[in-house]
Amino acid sequence: MRRDFVPLHRSTQRKIRTMIRDEAAFGSFLDNVRRFVRENAIPREAEVEERDEVPDDLVQTMREAGFFGWSIPEEYGGAGLTTEELVLAALELSQCSVAFRARVGTNTGIGAEGIVVDGTAAQKERYLPRLASGEWTSCLGVTEPDAGSEASNVKTIARRDGDVYVLDGEKRYITNAPIADLFTITARTEPGTKGAKGVSAFIIERGAAGLTTGKPYRKMGQAGSPVGSIFLDGCRVPAENLLGGQPGVGFRTVMKALNKQRIHLAALSTGPAIRMLELAIDHARTRVQSGAPICEHQLVQALIADCQTEIFAARSMILETARRRDRGEDVTLEASMCKYFATEMCGRVADRCVQIFGGAGYVADYAPIERWYRDVRLFRLYEGTSQIHQINIAR
Repeated sequence: MRRDFVPLHRSTQRKIRTMIRDEAAFGSFLDNVRRFVRENAIPREAEVEERDEVPDDLVQTMREAGFFGWSIPEEYGGAGLTTEELVLAALELSQCSVAFRARVGTNTGIGAEGIVVDGTAAQKERYLPRLASGEWTSCLGVTEPDAGSEASNVKTIARRDGDVYVLDGEKRYITNAPIADLFTITARTEPGTKGAKGVSAFIIERGAAGLTTGKPYRKMGQAGSPVGSIFLDGCRVPAENLLGGQPGVGFRTVMKALNKQRIHLAALSTGPAIRMLELAIDHARTRVQSGAPICEHQLVQALIADCQTEIFAARSMILETARRRDRGEDVTLEASMCKYFATEMCGRVADRCVQIFGGAGYVADYAPIERWYRDVRLFRLYEGTSQIHQINIAR
């Protein structure tokens, strides 16, 4: 035996296991997700693109199937999925148009996670059941004109006025802001502080005096997923809606939510790669050039092999990191690596798949690969650009 090889202790070996609580029940759950994707969502992707919204009947179908509450605890009406279960479900749901997973994504991710991890008992009782059922849609407002990758550079101000806080500021590029019923907003509660210090988080309901949202932006891709601005002009928020009931820790709460969400987003970036490769292989089997289907040409095979290999690598990273998180390990580094690798991988797969389609891949009338190419470009920008993650990983 090599002297530098240390076999795993038996107790450690037992810990390296999946975090799926009931294999049979979870298998049925995934089957239902796949059925929705194949039978309900994919046939109506073009409609979503044309209308720039997910039709109400499909939103209702997702509500009834419990899609909005995947990572919300069971005691509040959610599915209480472990991190591993969540990413496996995300790998399936994200194989249809990005708009579908974005419609439920803030409730299963950043829009609810802050309340799950740090909310008071009263906040959880009031808001989580509504989010889990899909009655309300949530969003997270952190990014500002001068606070993007440097999310701690918050300029939105919250000042205490008796039993309320008064907020003034603007949030930008917020997914689901135009349709949200519930907003988690970061604001500086300690004047003169810089960075993360003095940043608090607030839960604000649609209809609160002084809160308005802008029209959905025109975007490069991701039609059907509304993104917009949030305006706070003397917005009055009850002090009891200070997230967690404690001022000055809002940035820490956001980072807790993002740590899990980056693993989730990595899975949501891998599902599209799986779908795009499936489309490209189907095309390569039927497109004939030089007397043979192009899938028989070696350079096309090389493109397919590179895609398949990188998808496998991303999936493996994501599952390993999810299991570590479920075991209670600190996965800050691994979550950043997953987000960085999976989103960049997805972009490379999109480019190769368009190449396999050739000219047809550039024409929207022919195949959905053109839409996917535009849709997945955003993955490398939000929840930390690739460059920010490179810096985080190096540090």
